[in-house]
Amino acid sequence: MTRVSAPAVEVTDLRMAYGAKASPKVAVDGLSFVVERGSITAVLGPNGAGKTTTLRMIAGILRPTAGEIRIGGINLWHDPIAAKSRMGFIPDRPFIYEKLTGAEFLRFVAGLYNQEGAVVEHRARELLALFDLEEWRDELVESYSHGMRQKLIISSAFVHRPEVIVVDEPMVGLDPKAARILKDLFREYTRRGHTIMMSTHTLEVAQSLCDRIAIIQQGVIRACGTMAELRASADAGTEGLEQIFLRLTGENAARALVDVLDA
Repeated sequence: MTRVSAPAVEVTDLRMAYGAKASPKVAVDGLSFVVERGSITAVLGPNGAGKTTTLRMIAGILRPTAGEIRIGGINLWHDPIAAKSRMGFIPDRPFIYEKLTGAEFLRFVAGLYNQEGAVVEHRARELLALFDLEEWRDELVESYSHGMRQKLIISSAFVHRPEVIVVDEPMVGLDPKAARILKDLFREYTRRGHTIMMSTHTLEVAQSLCDRIAIIQQGVIRACGTMAELRASADAGTEGLEQIFLRLTGENAARALVDVLDA
């Protein structure tokens, strides 16, 4: 039975390994964390740290080698339909059926969640208008630019009003206006009790937008918490997220670069 007060996302001892059993490549190694309802949580890390793999496992796209994921208290692998019905997913690359129009694509996605009718049509129009896609609603997606496709994918994640939205690099391909709209949309969505979990390389976005931040490296969490908690764990005083990130994941490399340039 689902707990009424269950967190939005619970990850326990999550592990993902690729390749031969004799010498597997471990991408994620025993991650455990909780994402509370009504919050925005960011996952940060260097390239290859395991961010995208982690989010794809939470979204139900990849099956972990070991561990457990619960969405609103529902085990993702024991009851995948119920768990996934509570989620929306925004990938870092907008793969869309190109022979559908923008309106048809949103209608199709809503239908996957058994939502249809006048309410969904109105919601789709609102989302398209929000991202300046209203005049393109009846044009085939194959005519959309990369940025327009990204905005359409974002709209599709919100069209069925899920409890949790998982986002991989949300600002990629967006113009400054759309990026600002998306930030405001995230804030307002979580104010209404929904939850956002995202990965990003843009530290300013993570620091200004997110309630909690998890920093991972080589598939392991180095630190997780609010900015105050991250500063305490990194003994960083009043430093910003960039300095904390470097302390935890690459300060030595940064110093080596300075030494090379000075030499």
